[in-house]
Amino acid sequence: MFTGIVEELGAVVALDLRRGAGAAEDADARLTIRGPLVTSDAAPGDSIAVSGVCLTVAELDGHTFTADVMPESLRRTSLGSLDAGSPVNLERAVRADGRLGGHVVQGHVDGVGRLLSRTPGPRWDDLVVELPAELAGYVAEKGSIAVSGVSLTVTEVGPDRFGVSLIPTTLEATTLGALAVGDPVNLEVDVIAKYVERLLTVGRAGER
Repeated sequence: MFTGIVEELGAVVALDLRRGAGAAEDADARLTIRGPLVTSDAAPGDSIAVSGVCLTVAELDGHTFTADVMPESLRRTSLGSLDAGSPVNLERAVRADGRLGGHVVQGHVDGVGRLLSRTPGPRWDDLVVELPAELAGYVAEKGSIAVSGVSLTVTEVGPDRFGVSLIPTTLEATTLGALAVGDPVNLEVDVIAKYVERLLTVGRAGER
C-alpha cells in the first residue's frame, strides 16, 4: 500500500519492451529506474510505486532498480510510453508504523487520462484532466484521486473531466509540475468507492 506522497523524482534508465509470438497487446517489459532514495533500503521483492504503478523490485544495482511490467500494466497505464530519461514519481510502500499523509493508494491504476488544461496561479496551478467514462462514477468533488501516483483532492468534477490544484511542493517535487497539455497520466480512483459500488451491485443482484 502507498499514500500518494511522492518521495523522489526518479528517471528511467531503460525500458525494454519484449513482444512474444502472440498479439501485440501481450507484450511485457523490463523497466530500469534510477532512484537513490527509494533504493537506499530496498531489497528484491519490495514494492515501489512508479508514477502510480506498483512494481516489484527484481534487481538492484547501486542507485537503480529493475522491475518486470506485465501486459496488463502496459495496457492500463502509461508506462509503455516512457523513454530513457523520462522522469517518474517514486514512492516506497508505506510502513505499518508510518503516517498516512495522503490517502490509501494501492498502485493499481484504473485508467489513463490526459491533461486538458492548466491555469497558473500566483503560487499554484489549476489542472483539468480527462476522466475516462468508466471511472466517472468513482470521482467526487473534495474526494481523493491519485494522478500518476500523487494523492490529490478533486476540486471539481464533470462527466468527462475533473480538476485539481497543485501546491508549490507538488509542482517542484513531482512530474505534474512539467506536465503539458495532452500528456498522459495514470489514474487510480479511491478504492473505497469501488468497494461501495461492488457491495451495492451484489446487494441488488441478491434481491432479485
